Amino acid sequence: MSDEREHKSLWTATTPLPRYPALSGDLEVDVVVVGGGIAGLTTAWLLKQEGKRVAVVEMHRVLSGQTGQTTAHLTELLDTPYDTLVSDFGEKGARLAAASVRASIETMAGLVTRLGIDCDFQRVPGYRYAETPAQVESLEREASAAREAGLLCSLTDDVPLPYPVLRALRVEDQAWLEPRKYLGALAARIPGDGCHVFEDTQVTSIHEGEPCKVTTSRGVITCRDVVEATTTPLNRVLLHTKLYPYRTYVVAGRLEGPLAPGLYFDSEDPYHYIRTHRVDGQEYVIVGGEDHKVGTEEDTRRCFEALEDYLRRRFPATEVAYRWSGQVIEPADGLPYIGRNGASHHVWVATGFSGTGMMFGTLSGMILSDAILGRDNPYAALYDATRVKPAAGARDFVQENADVAFHFVADRLSRPDAKDLSEVPAGEGRIVEVEGEKVAVYRDDGGGVHAVSPVCTHLGCHVHWNTAERSWDCPCHGGRFSPTGEVLNGPALKPLACKKIR
Repeated sequence: MSDEREHKSLWTATTPLPRYPALSGDLEVDVVVVGGGIAGLTTAWLLKQEGKRVAVVEMHRVLSGQTGQTTAHLTELLDTPYDTLVSDFGEKGARLAAASVRASIETMAGLVTRLGIDCDFQRVPGYRYAETPAQVESLEREASAAREAGLLCSLTDDVPLPYPVLRALRVEDQAWLEPRKYLGALAARIPGDGCHVFEDTQVTSIHEGEPCKVTTSRGVITCRDVVEATTTPLNRVLLHTKLYPYRTYVVAGRLEGPLAPGLYFDSEDPYHYIRTHRVDGQEYVIVGGEDHKVGTEEDTRRCFEALEDYLRRRFPATEVAYRWSGQVIEPADGLPYIGRNGASHHVWVATGFSGTGMMFGTLSGMILSDAILGRDNPYAALYDATRVKPAAGARDFVQENADVAFHFVADRLSRPDAKDLSEVPAGEGRIVEVEGEKVAVYRDDGGGVHAVSPVCTHLGCHVHWNTAERSWDCPCHGGRFSPTGEVLNGPALKPLACKKIR
C-alpha cells in the first residue's frame, strides 16, 4: 500500500468530492464562516435557509480537515462521563448536555430524510464495555448518571463482540453515517442566492467592527458576523489556555467474519472506539484510539502499529487497508465552547469538541445560527464560550498550561536531534544545529534538503517532527505544519520561516 493511501481516511479514499473555487477578489456577504468542516457547513446551510448571504472559507479543501478524519460515531456517550458532568454542571446541566446531543442526532437524521441524502445513515445501539472489575464499578456509576440525564440505556452482559467482556452500558438509538457523503450534500447546497463556498483560501486576519473585515490570501470579505468553525480559533490566545490538542489514530481492516452493527467503546485510558462500514460489498472494521498530546510522541508509527495489533488480536480481519489520524481538542471543563467570543460582538467560535465532533459540530450550527438570527437556543447558556468554571477541570487546566510553559522553555534548551545534515534520513525531519542555531530540516525522498525555523508562528514554541505523518507539530497549542513549513492546522496563521543553509 502506498503512503498516499495509507494516510487517507476510508471516507476520503472512497468518496470523491467536487472542487470549489478559490476567492478571486473582494466580496460582501452577511456572514463569513471560517472552516469547511461539519460545524462550518452546518452553520452555513442553516443560515442560508433563513435568507442570509454566507461565504464558507476553507484554507485547504472542504472536508479535508478534522471532519474528514472522523469515525462518525453519532452517540450520546460523551468523552466526559455523565457523573462528572453532574458534579461540574449540576443535574440540570447533565440533562441539558444529553438533550443537546440527542437533538444533534435527530437534526442529522432529519436532514438525511428531508434532503434525501444517500449517506449510509443507520440507527444502531452503542456499547461502552468493561473488561476488568474496576472498569465494571466505574461503568455502573456511569449507567446511573446516564439514566438520570435521560439516556435510554441499560447494563447488560450480552455484548455482540467476538471476544469476552464483563459488562456493558448499552444505549439505544445511536447512529452512524458516511460523513463525506452527508456533508458533501450539505456543501453542494450552499452556493447560490448570494452564498459561496471557497477552497484554497486562507484567512490571515479578522478585524471586528461594523462591518467586520475578513482578510484572506485572495481578497477581503466584508460582513456583519464571523464564525470561526476551525479546529482551534485563530489566535484567540485566552481561549487557547482552555483547549488541549491531542492526536488520535484510526485503522480500518477488511472484516472476514460477522460483527453486529453497533458503536463500541472500551474503558481503557485512552479508550478505543470501534464500528464497521461497507464499501462496494466489502465490510471494514474501524478501530481508533492511541490518543496523545500533539508533538509529544517521538515515533507516531508506534500508534498505528498498536492499533493494528489491537485489531488483529480481537477481530477476524485480514489486511489493514486504511490508516489515518486526526486532531481532537479537549476543553478544560469537559464541554465544548460554542458562542460569542470573549469581548466580541460579531465574532463567534465553536471548538473543544473532544472525540464527539459530529454531534457537537452539528450542535454548533444550531446554536450559532440561532444566535446570529437573534433567536433563543435552549442549549446556548450551557456551552457559552466565555464561561469560566474554576472547579471543573482545574487540575487539567493547571497541568496542561504548565506543559505549555515547560515546552516553551525546555525545547529551546534541549539538545538538537542532529548536529549535521547527513544525519537526516530521506523522508524524515530533524532539529539540526546549523552554525549555532537550531533549524528544522526535512530531507525529501529525492534527497533535497528543506530548512525552516522550528519556532511556531502562533506563540513561539518549538515544533517537533511527526514521523508517521511527515509534519512539524507544535506541542503547545496543536499547530501543525507541512515538511516545508506550510500551515496544516491552526491556530497558527503564518508558515514557518524559511532558513537558508549551506
